[in-house]
Amino acid sequence: MTATHEEVPQMTGRGRRGFGRPGGWQQADLPPADDAAAWFAGRLPDGWFTGPATITVDREEIVVLGELAAPEGTAEATREAAALGRIGRFRDDTREQRMQIADEAEARYGRKVAWGASIGDTRVLFTHLAVPVMTRLRQDERRVLDTLVDAGVARSRADALAWCVRLVGEHTDEWLTGLRRAMQQVDELRREGPGLGGQDGTATG
Repeated sequence: MTATHEEVPQMTGRGRRGFGRPGGWQQADLPPADDAAAWFAGRLPDGWFTGPATITVDREEIVVLGELAAPEGTAEATREAAALGRIGRFRDDTREQRMQIADEAEARYGRKVAWGASIGDTRVLFTHLAVPVMTRLRQDERRVLDTLVDAGVARSRADALAWCVRLVGEHTDEWLTGLRRAMQQVDELRREGPGLGGQDGTATG
């Protein structure tokens, strides 16, 4: 499998820092993105991908990944090169439209939009965020990271921590998916529940 990443932040459109409001969105008032997959399904041009795009959302970013048609008549030995060439052509040909769609999505959802394309096992993410996450670790936990660095698995503690997160994600994907689904159901029930205040905004009872 080939997965390439280009981690160069790209400010689309007006280059706004807050993705939809001056000064940036705060976590408390970040717009919900429950309907992002449906919105992109309706907004993306027909014919871009061979099927529905995969939409992945977190607090900072929406990643749009679509499957392209494989080049025909390509020998197995050069299949990956042909796939990378077609993905590169798609990236260049759709850049202007993708920037416009990203502007609209960022204004609607308050999140950065990243794009990617795949052909079989070859996947390329064009531009996406690398968000720093601060944490405090005890000595035993730091020693785990240092062991990975000393063994050459990672170049730094930050790389080692990212490696650990990826490893957990790969081996607990089903559990994490179930957890996210359960949290989404809780959010839906909370929104559908009765209000606790009166019509005038004062508490009742």
